[in-house]
Amino acid sequence: MAITFSRAHNVNVADRAFLSLSGLVSSFIHWNEVRRTRAALSKLSAHELEDIGLTLGDIDQIR
Repeated sequence: MAITFSRAHNVNVADRAFLSLSGLVSSFIHWNEVRRTRAALSKLSAHELEDIGLTLGDIDQIR
């Protein structure tokens, strides 16, 4: 005999606030990683960028 548990899919206000906050934190972390990557790549010369298969114009396309 298997015992199963189910959780109601009701999302209360606290859960929604947590999900909203965690989404905001996740967005901020992603934005900061992109910002740091662009800053690091911007310090490289055109020749160094070419070595890794990028151009100066590619830096702006990083999302």
